[in-house]
Amino acid sequence: MTNETVNIWTHFLPTWYFLWRFLVLSHSMDFYNEAYAWPLLVYMLVICLYPFISSCAHTFSTMSAHVRHICYFLDYGALSLYSLGCAVSYRAYVMPDQWINTTLHCYFTHVAVFNSLVCTTLSCYSRFLEIEQPKLSKALRITAFSYPFLFDNIPLFYRILLCWGEDCSHNDAVPTHYHHLVFAFLTCFLFASHLPERLAPGCFDYIGHSHQLFHICAIMGTHFQLEAIVLDMSCRHAWLLAHTPLPSLGGTLGVVLVSVVLNCLVIGIFVLLLLWAPRSSPFLQSHVPDRCKQKRE
Repeated sequence: MTNETVNIWTHFLPTWYFLWRFLVLSHSMDFYNEAYAWPLLVYMLVICLYPFISSCAHTFSTMSAHVRHICYFLDYGALSLYSLGCAVSYRAYVMPDQWINTTLHCYFTHVAVFNSLVCTTLSCYSRFLEIEQPKLSKALRITAFSYPFLFDNIPLFYRILLCWGEDCSHNDAVPTHYHHLVFAFLTCFLFASHLPERLAPGCFDYIGHSHQLFHICAIMGTHFQLEAIVLDMSCRHAWLLAHTPLPSLGGTLGVVLVSVVLNCLVIGIFVLLLLWAPRSSPFLQSHVPDRCKQKRE
């Protein structure tokens, strides 16, 4: 039993839940032939992927310092792909009526691909700083994850917070979108604050620390996000088909494949930097805070 034990299960079990939801949806939708469903297919693939990769990272990260960094490089890459999957589905189903066929709508996923590369680059680079400059490392990692989230949700923020009237796409999905945003805020808050273990050091080492809690909030947020996307997809089906061209294979699965290749190249560069680093580098050493050393002595 370590502080990673529950971290593994808080993402491994949800992987199977999202796979089950994928199978259920595949029985009611034709993901193979229906182009309108392709953005949802992309989203379902990435929400099955990112919790699985995260659970693997937490499982194998204790093998060595090199393996730990490589595992989390892959974890960050999966989260970057998740942000892209959100952008693809939001462009197709969540974009406000007034923004359909605008410049932002046309280039939304292109910017999201760039954002995914920024996210992977910043988060991977932050690992090289976490021992010598922990505050900067934390700030870079928070920025890496917050930046694509904020961009992806610009259409949603406008639609539910700033837009009023008949052309604002207010439907049954809006309350579920609110639930998703609440859990997204809790995820960021717990990740940044290190509560509750900061208030009672040693009491939450195994169960109840912030990393486990933000895992749970992230999964709950993804659950509500999925349900909201499915509702928007259903409620706006006729209007979207009448006012927008059908999603293309290149603009959905093609974009994700390109992003996978580019993100793998970024991760590969950081892996090479890691392997070339001397073993005396601080980020390859076991880090024990000074106060712990004093207690042991």
